[in-house]
Amino acid sequence: MDTLSYKTISANKATAQKEWVVIDATDQVLGRMCAKVSKLLRGKYKPSFTPHVDCGDNVIIINADKVKLTGNKWNDRVFLSYTGYPGGQREHTAASVVKKNGIAKLFSIVVKGMLPKNRLGAHLLTNLHVYGGAEHPHAAQNPKSIDINSLK
Repeated sequence: MDTLSYKTISANKATAQKEWVVIDATDQVLGRMCAKVSKLLRGKYKPSFTPHVDCGDNVIIINADKVKLTGNKWNDRVFLSYTGYPGGQREHTAASVVKKNGIAKLFSIVVKGMLPKNRLGAHLLTNLHVYGGAEHPHAAQNPKSIDINSLK
């Protein structure tokens, strides 16, 4: 037998094959879609996945304004933030986050919670680009459009 076929290949920054993908958020449920987006950002759908390396794709989400939240989560789901001062814990609903900061902030809060809580997770979040409409300025990267429902 050829023993070379049993060597484990570990990706690094130079060998990672990163792509640009476009996802349409029209009529998608926010949490389910963001779970798949976080897997795309990490690179878990690739056979060369390495846990400590940014080997995921750059994800562009278009039509983010048309995303759905099930039930009454627009007003009942609470996101916590902390100002850094004693008694500075604040509560925000999904509707108030969108009203104050836009839909991109809501997506970044949700996806951030699904990524590793370290420097790698913070770096992976920079690969996410969210736009409320159907247009995006990343046409020069030749992104490929994928159906988020086909991923597991």
